[in-house]
Amino acid sequence: MKMLKKLIYFSAVSILILHLTGCGEPFEKEHNYGGKTFSLLDEDGKAVKFPEMTKGKIAVVGYIFTNCPDICPLTTNNMRLIRDKAKEEGIKNIEYVTISFDPLVDTPEILKKYADVRNIDTPDWHFLTGDKEVIDDLMHEAGIMAVVGDSTVTEANTIYYYIHTDRISLVDEDGFVRKNYKGSENNIEEIVNDIKKLGD
Repeated sequence: MKMLKKLIYFSAVSILILHLTGCGEPFEKEHNYGGKTFSLLDEDGKAVKFPEMTKGKIAVVGYIFTNCPDICPLTTNNMRLIRDKAKEEGIKNIEYVTISFDPLVDTPEILKKYADVRNIDTPDWHFLTGDKEVIDDLMHEAGIMAVVGDSTVTEANTIYYYIHTDRISLVDEDGFVRKNYKGSENNIEEIVNDIKKLGD
């Protein structure tokens, strides 16, 4: 009886290990944004299709709103560090995508300024926005929560916050999310190594 229990235990552990390692793949395929294509606008106001626009390339995707005082600037800077490290190591075929979940404020013009202030050139980095219904659907499929929190109204403007998911996603060449990381605080070396594994 004890031997049977041990056999069952080791079989279960073996199955779990195979599941976690993805049967030889670097990571499990988490989702592909519901298999949907989202019509969005980039920072130049150009119509794009996401995630179709990154097909054939590995994508590093971040989710932000430009009025964010803390998490989102850190996420954007970490994406810049990932980009710098990948370039330093000669890794090509990567697209960087930042999607705003605050489209009523974050127009293409606002996103362009956001990138310009941070000296981000955008040949391989796209800042995306779109109709609220489309963005809301995209965030739902991505598993990103974004809820408006308390607001402060002054004579000059309204300061508001979102309680939101802190995330950077690694997306494969077929548009599947393969791994998620904390956006504001992560290990750049780990992410770049994961990009290498995914590209092998």
